[in-house]
Amino acid sequence: MPVMSAAAKKRTDRVEALAAEIRSHCRRHADPDKAGKWARYFKEGYDAWGLLDKDDPIWNEQGDAWAERYESIGLRGFLKLGELLFPSGKYEEGSLAIHFLKRRREEMDGMSIQKLSRWFQAGIGNWAHTDVLCGSIIEPMLLDGQIELEELATWRESSFKYQRRAVPVAMAGLAKAGRDAVGMLEFIRPLMMDEERVVGQGLGWFLRECWKKEPKPVEAFLLEYKDDAQRVIFQYATEKMPKEERARFRKSKKR
Repeated sequence: MPVMSAAAKKRTDRVEALAAEIRSHCRRHADPDKAGKWARYFKEGYDAWGLLDKDDPIWNEQGDAWAERYESIGLRGFLKLGELLFPSGKYEEGSLAIHFLKRRREEMDGMSIQKLSRWFQAGIGNWAHTDVLCGSIIEPMLLDGQIELEELATWRESSFKYQRRAVPVAMAGLAKAGRDAVGMLEFIRPLMMDEERVVGQGLGWFLRECWKKEPKPVEAFLLEYKDDAQRVIFQYATEKMPKEERARFRKSKKR
């Protein structure tokens, strides 16, 4: 077993100290009356400390103070922090991990993305954390050329449904920017028969944005799957089409 260097040991200790400090703060300021405020938006369960009001110090001065005081842990430390915070299941803890990493986004690369994938194993378990992570970190990295789509190739086969959802959600920005539709359609093809609704929603969202820029290849692609893929994909993908056009993508009636 490799021996941890003194610098690595110091960083690990600091990361664990930050995680403990965050949990202690959340526990002291928890508001049970507000803890379930957003639960109706999370069908698969929602657990929070009750600190989600936009004016709570944890999202401004307190969060900034932590980021500055623990700056020495670097990108590697903040990536590790997510692995420590997400297992609790508390919404605010996961949100803080994303908040800190967003400040370091320009330092990230393909290797960082592979380390980031550990967050899904650690406990990312809702659409909101997934979509914020994509919108604030992964999508900008794709758009800026910090990573290529192939860096997400293994995510398509992940055993974690929210990691699979992250692929099309992160690609929505590429679609909006008018990137090559045909290439992107082939990239998401392995996900088209995914049975998880949250993945289908992400696919539909991406396909809708892609259709706005290049309708013909998207429509041909959708027609390939209209009788087999889950319907939520088509619900989202075709919602901007005229009613008579949407009818083309209804599932064929069995004889």
